[in-house]
Amino acid sequence: MDGIILINKEKNCTSNNVVNKVKHILNEKTGHIGTLDPNATGLLPILVGKGTKLSQYLINHDKEYEVELKLGIKTDTADLEGKIIEEKEVADNLLEKEKVLDVLNGFIGKQKQVPPMYSAIKVNGKKLYEYARKNVQIELEAREIEIYEIKLGTINQKENIITFTVHCSKGTYIRSLCEDIAQRLGTIGYMKELNRTKVGIFNIENSISVEELEQNKNNPEELNKYIIPIERIFINIYGNNNCISLNDRKLGLFSNGVKLTYGLSEGLYRIYNSKGVFIGIGSVKDKTLKREIVL
Repeated sequence: MDGIILINKEKNCTSNNVVNKVKHILNEKTGHIGTLDPNATGLLPILVGKGTKLSQYLINHDKEYEVELKLGIKTDTADLEGKIIEEKEVADNLLEKEKVLDVLNGFIGKQKQVPPMYSAIKVNGKKLYEYARKNVQIELEAREIEIYEIKLGTINQKENIITFTVHCSKGTYIRSLCEDIAQRLGTIGYMKELNRTKVGIFNIENSISVEELEQNKNNPEELNKYIIPIERIFINIYGNNNCISLNDRKLGLFSNGVKLTYGLSEGLYRIYNSKGVFIGIGSVKDKTLKREIVL
């Protein structure tokens, strides 16, 4: 069972909790791409079996989220879990539709974003949230991100809540985005709810809950319906043409880690044997084919 299974993560559960549960259910080596905060829900791709070797090829995925932004309150973690550190009245004119749309559209494009202190980014070997919990201030450098699209959902003037969807680059912190949106509106705010709906080519519509996975753990045929094979992943990402067929002699050398001379463009290639059976993934660099993943 090698590939990726898409899990719809529930609230109050860490990404590592999900990885461990899936590992126990499938009895396979597991990992994940794209960490989700415990209070966030939605799509969490889980690497299974030899699919765990895919992580290095899937690190730059863009993502899509459904977001609920609460205005008028600021927390120390920028989300629902933190302590309230400031409250501010939200004037009615701040939630006028045209104003909100104008502010949201102003975030589209490349920009610099300062990560939240309560994050897993490491500084001098320690995660930022470890410093934050000890009230140690760390000067953070802004990182370049990109917002490809942002769409307004609803405006709840009674509750001072705005919902929106956002399509963004890897490394975008939605908690920081929420605080920045609130600031441009002329107030304060925090991320109340977050649901991830897409990670690169992976969509939440094709996901399964951990509970459903548990219910089908003794039904391999049903479980296999949710495993995305390595071959299909690379076809979806790189297209159907990036493939190499090897005869038995070359395949034996390739499988043993011997580099082969190949006059092809640099990049990743799906490797097949002479009978058209998918064998794994290889990479070409400087006219040399190197083994990456072998099933």
